[in-house]
This record gives sequence, structure tokens and C-alpha cells, in this order.
Amino acid sequence: MTNTELQTLMSSWMDGLEFADEGVQHLTITVGKENLRNLMLKLRDGEGAFDYMFSLTAVDWGKERGMVYHLESTKHRHIIVVHVTTDDEVLDSIHDIYPTAILNEREAFDLMGITFNGHPDLRRLFLQDDWVGHPLRKDYVDEANMIVR
Repeated sequence: MTNTELQTLMSSWMDGLEFADEGVQHLTITVGKENLRNLMLKLRDGEGAFDYMFSLTAVDWGKERGMVYHLESTKHRHIIVVHVTTDDEVLDSIHDIYPTAILNEREAFDLMGITFNGHPDLRRLFLQDDWVGHPLRKDYVDEANMIVR
């Protein structure tokens, strides 16, 4: 399927999806956090057959934080990118849709402070349990370990 065909297919699933494919390698979809799980289920089980999530990245855009999911269809050999933002740092977990998300969501929680509703084991992954803050956030300050020039 081409990016145009994928966009047409996904547009029929729900309103509120935003698409970008100019200047980027893969079709990029922005979805509201309330539709994230529904979209991910349709991407996995639908005609596009996006059966593999190979990357989940937490991003701090300053005023809001979000996630970037990279999905691949091993059947059709195409890749898409899904963006979702949150202003309250809470998103629904997709670990039951894409099992590869379970550790990535823990990493995002640990280093960025994003909470995932429905995650079965949401606890720190890299940092000690008594660590204060989330070191990959732009507003994180650590006077003892940061070098400011």
C-alpha cells in the first residue's frame, strides 16, 4: 500500500486523525490520546496489518509531552509513525496490543514521568526507586550532577 492508500484507509476509521507524509520518510499520524488504543487496535488488526511495534519514544516538546510509536507491517513491509501528546502526562497503555511496549512504557515512565493506565508493572526500570524526578524532561534540574555552561 502507498502512503496515500494508507491515509485513505485510516481516515475511514475515525475522525480527528492528522496526517503528514511530505518531508518525512514514513506516513506520520497524529491522534488524540482518547483515540490511541482504538487506532492501535485498528492498525494491528485491520487491512494494514501493522503487527510489530519496533520503537516507542517519549518526547518532551516543552509545554506538552508525548509518545512516538513506530509500527511495521511484516506482511506488507511498510512502516508508519504515530504521534500522541498529553498535557497531563497520562496515556493508556498499549502493552496488550503490542507486547514490545511493556518495557518501553516503563522506560518512558522512569525517565519522562508519563503514566500509562492499565500497565501491569509500572515502576522504575533504570533508576533507583527513591530517585526524585525524571531526568530526560526539559524541566529536570539536578544541581549535583548537571554541568551548565
